Amino acid sequence: MIVWRRILAISLFALMLVAPASSPSAQTYPSRTITFVVPFPAGGSADTIIRLIGFHLSERWRTPVVVENKPGTGGNIGQEAVAKAAPDGYTLLMAASSIAISPHLYRKLNYDPIKDYEPVTLVGSIPMVVVVHPAFPAKSIAELVALAKQKPGEIPYASAGNGTTNHLAVELFKVQTGIDLLHVPYRGNPLAILDVIGGRVPVFFDFVLTGLPHVREGKVRALATTGAKRSPVMPDVPTVIEAGVPGFEAATWFGIYAPAKTPREIVEKLNREVLAILALPAVKERLGALGVDIIAQGPVELAAITRADFAKWGPIVEKAGIKLD
Repeated sequence: MIVWRRILAISLFALMLVAPASSPSAQTYPSRTITFVVPFPAGGSADTIIRLIGFHLSERWRTPVVVENKPGTGGNIGQEAVAKAAPDGYTLLMAASSIAISPHLYRKLNYDPIKDYEPVTLVGSIPMVVVVHPAFPAKSIAELVALAKQKPGEIPYASAGNGTTNHLAVELFKVQTGIDLLHVPYRGNPLAILDVIGGRVPVFFDFVLTGLPHVREGKVRALATTGAKRSPVMPDVPTVIEAGVPGFEAATWFGIYAPAKTPREIVEKLNREVLAILALPAVKERLGALGVDIIAQGPVELAAITRADFAKWGPIVEKAGIKLD
């Protein structure tokens, strides 16, 4: 009898070791401030979207939610910080699709965009709008292409930085139109658009969210948008495809990631809350007015699009010869 009791005790102990159990941190999450790291300057598309989500998340959970901007190196500074953060759900990343492109661009990357994160929520996507300074002579995509062919390599264009999505969108545009433009990189969209408005750089593929106010105010002129269909907030502006470049599409998506090994219960709880926030009429109206196409999908879909864009943009980076330290 004593032997059987010992065997039973050992068996129960072994089951306790292998049986799945919820992490204590997941049961009480959240119990303190949540930080969303945005790897781009304040005022950009990712920053605007996550501040709206963060506001509602704080309201729903009665927990402080802060947004911390860590710009630089095409988003890698902020992305690396989150990859190395504690996997407890309190430090999260609001990334753009450029996260899937980084491995093709950088010789030394101190994190793996595929392995070092737990995808949480695919939030939405937003096309870019090709804008020019009002004094720039080209008034259409066709005229821009024609002018660039007359002056190969002479017309400068701004970007949010080397290897960023609007940089690569122009590289794709160059490949598909056979033109050459002079790249002028900045540290983020807000700085780039300031120089376009000031007339120092004439061309910019800005995001609709951040470019739309400047178009409405007449500070820049819109030539086309880069999505597969016209933007609802700019219905009178043709797509690049409609403007004569077949098959051209370059939209940027935004997703929330947690550090790898974050408990599945926390990831699922976060995803449920963000999806609920994205379904709120006020949020849908606000993001829609800014040109954001809400996708609102979970970890599986975010993981899939991350891998798909990794495959899509690799050849463009290679053809453009972009390699960063």
